[in-house]
Formats: sequence, structure tokens, C-alpha cells
Amino acid sequence: MTLYDRLADLPLTIETSERTSRRRETASEGTRVTSTFVLLSGTEFGAGEDVTHEVVDHEALPEPPVFDFAGEYTVDEFSRSLEAVDLFPTKPPEREVSRHYRRWALESAALDLALKQNDTTLAARLDRTRSPVRFVASAPVPDGDPTRVESILAVNSACEFKLSPTAAWSADTVETLAATDAVRVLDLQDQCAESTDDSQPAPERYQRVLEAFPDAIVEDPAVSDDVRPLLRANADRLSWDAPIHGVEDLRSRPFPPRWCTITPSRFGTVRSLLETIEYCLDHGIRMYGGGQSELCVGRGHIQLLASLFYPDGPNDVAPRSYNEPAVRTELRASPLEPPEILTGLEWKDIE
Repeated sequence: MTLYDRLADLPLTIETSERTSRRRETASEGTRVTSTFVLLSGTEFGAGEDVTHEVVDHEALPEPPVFDFAGEYTVDEFSRSLEAVDLFPTKPPEREVSRHYRRWALESAALDLALKQNDTTLAARLDRTRSPVRFVASAPVPDGDPTRVESILAVNSACEFKLSPTAAWSADTVETLAATDAVRVLDLQDQCAESTDDSQPAPERYQRVLEAFPDAIVEDPAVSDDVRPLLRANADRLSWDAPIHGVEDLRSRPFPPRWCTITPSRFGTVRSLLETIEYCLDHGIRMYGGGQSELCVGRGHIQLLASLFYPDGPNDVAPRSYNEPAVRTELRASPLEPPEILTGLEWKDIE
């Protein structure tokens, strides 16, 4: 029985739905807006978060919501029903990848509700154990300035990081960050659908960071002829995130994948997410969790999945407080202990 088979037949009843949007200033994205979809039946509810990055796509959602999901389903039937629903009814999304993000919000909300209605948890259905979650913090290094990383380390000296090198990183920037011995993932962001930088990777930039951080995972490089030999020599630490929406995307990587970032919203469906996790488990591909600056329940969902499947990875699932514009005087240390009481997909994200 596959992981998805353990969930597919869970019965689900929906009476009505609601949507709320949240807006918050963040260190990495400026003003971040997400929308939370809530499916309700009696006193039970399930919630999922749409992490679409373009504000206009959230503002274009009509009030009241036009979606009518009322009915009785199984988890799989609800998923299949979404194939016939235009989740962007007033305008196409600014980026096609956002269709995955909204689909995931609704599928995760439905799964959350189904688990609660059947008085069970994701861990129980999948026969997995909740474990403490190691996390890393994403921190901007604007114009090559490592101040935020240094400020976080001043509060939490054991913090580990996922950073995005840019052409603005000087030799001093690289030296300062490497000296922290705290950088675990380098996100090159050259496969990212949200990126507006169409420039080809500079071989010297790749060479510099690969040599300065010899133990860091290297995520989402562009694979052009001028860097292919360098990447092949470092294939054991390459990871993929933005281009992975399912198993076929992993199979089509230019090098046999050794690492995969599991960012649930990129998969769109529960089936695709679990099939990819299962593929990684079966093929010895190491995993760690990815996030998209979630403001609501979505953060807890990615923490729960990390707890079940890849708790020891450099999970980019830090508490939301790490993404606030100003660094707090106290920050939660890794790992995150699982809450004592869990229902559905909920994991109470401690700020």
C-alpha cells in the first residue's frame, strides 16, 4: 500500500468554505500576502494556505468566494473534483506555478478536515513517528551585507542557515559567512520560477561559493555548458527545489539526484507530494523541507511533514519569527519539539 493509498479513501464531508488573507512585512520579501482557505462541517474545520507570491492574485479573489465545495467525498474524490474547478476565476495567475500553490491550499485543507472528522492524524495513517525537527533559517544578505546573519547568531549562536548567494557577494562577504561555519544550504535560485533574473550563471560565482562552503548543499543551480563540469564534480551535494512538482521532474534532472527539497506547495496535490517522498525513500535520495514564507497554517504543515519524513535534514521551516523585519532579542532554537496534542495536519508554530 502506497503512502497515498493510506489517505485516499478517508471520508470527507464539507458544508461550506471561507477564505481570509493575511499581510505581513518580512525580512526577505517586503510585504508578504497569503490566503488561507477553510473548509467547514459542523464544528470541524480544515485549513490550508495559498502561498502565491503575487499580491494581485490574492486581491483578485472574489468576495464572497465563488467556490462551492459542499458535498461528501473521499480525500481522493475531492482531489479529482478540483480538476474541473478554475481556482483563478477572475483572471489567470501572474505565474502558472501559482496554480499548484492554490491547489495545495485546498487539498491540504481537505486532508486536514478529513483527518479530524475521522479522529486520526497524519502520523497514524502513514504509520510514521513524529520526531523533533532540525531547522535552518533563511536570511537575506542584501548587497552582500551579512549583518542579518550576524545579528541572528548574536541571539542564537547555534543557528544554521540557508542563504542565496548573488553576484553582490564580495570576497569579504563569502569569507565572513564561511567563517561562521553555519551555512548548510546555498540556494542559487537559478531554477526558480519566481526569479526575475534571466542572466546565465557566472562560473566564477559558482566556483567561489562551492569552494568556500565545501560541506553545504547546493540548491537549484542552472546547468549550462560553462558550469556543467563544475556541477558534475559536486553532484553529491546538488539539490533541487523549484523545478520539482512530481516524480517525473526528479527523474529528468541532469544529474542523478542525491538530494531533494520537499516544498509541499510546489506539488499541488497530496498524491504528487507523497509519491515524490516515497520515490526519494525508495531510491536513497535525501530530503529536507522547504518553505515559502508562510504566514499561517502552511508553516505548521511543512513542519509536520518534516517531523514525519526528514526530521534531521537542514529543513527550511524555521518559526515565523525568523522572517520578521527586525531580529528578535530571543529566538527559538533548533530542533522544534512536536506538540503533545496534534489534530489533523495542525502543528502549532511557536513564534
